[in-house]
Amino acid sequence: MLELTNAQIGGWVAQFLLPLFRVAALLMSMPIIGTQLVPMRVRLYLAVAISVVLVPALPPVPVVEALSLQALLLIVEQILIGVMLGFVLQLFFQLFIVSGQMLAMQMGLGFASMVDPANGVSVPVLGQFFNLLVILLFLAMNGHLVVLEILTESFITLPVGGGLSTNHYWEVAGKLGWVLGAGLLLVLPAITALLVVNLGFGLMTRAAPQLNIFSIGFPLTLVLGLVVVWVGMADILAQYQVFVSEALGMLRELIGVR
Repeated sequence: MLELTNAQIGGWVAQFLLPLFRVAALLMSMPIIGTQLVPMRVRLYLAVAISVVLVPALPPVPVVEALSLQALLLIVEQILIGVMLGFVLQLFFQLFIVSGQMLAMQMGLGFASMVDPANGVSVPVLGQFFNLLVILLFLAMNGHLVVLEILTESFITLPVGGGLSTNHYWEVAGKLGWVLGAGLLLVLPAITALLVVNLGFGLMTRAAPQLNIFSIGFPLTLVLGLVVVWVGMADILAQYQVFVSEALGMLRELIGVR
């Protein structure tokens, strides 16, 4: 009769469950997979499948009792690492979404909103357009595979039970301010062009006060804004490559890969 000790069972459970918490935390918090578009069960099954593939190649996991305080701390550690990786990816996607929303407000298209199926909130149509565009580019360029590669590397540089360097993560967090600057840089040419158009309308109002600037300016600003967006689409790929390289580099820096 096969008999298993508590230590053996605890070792097998820890070897699989602790990496599973990190993988599941990333899949639950990252864009695309971590949204409402993907059912919770599908995300859980995907996390289990990825963990089954990764566990045989991972470094040894410390053996702990299942109901001990040390096991709880290790679980919290893995969840924090996974959520931090997903949070950086969320910031990258929000960069394009917020840029689209700012541009929509500037061109007078902010009233045209729709329900975002991923988050369940109402957002301007232009912001949702940028969101779908960056999702397609991310998947077409195998960004999800790069994220899984970084996740695998994290088990080498940040092994289970290896602890977290607080100073290192404060340094990385201090660099996340690039998101706001990058978002402004992305739509700055379009906003500048629309500002020139609005200044032109202001001069027209001063030159001809009897002109109804609202009935003329609003549709013209909207059309010119769409033209600016159409022209800007020619350079969106180059801008995307710069920002995605920065975001993936931030992920590698977060797990300690230089």
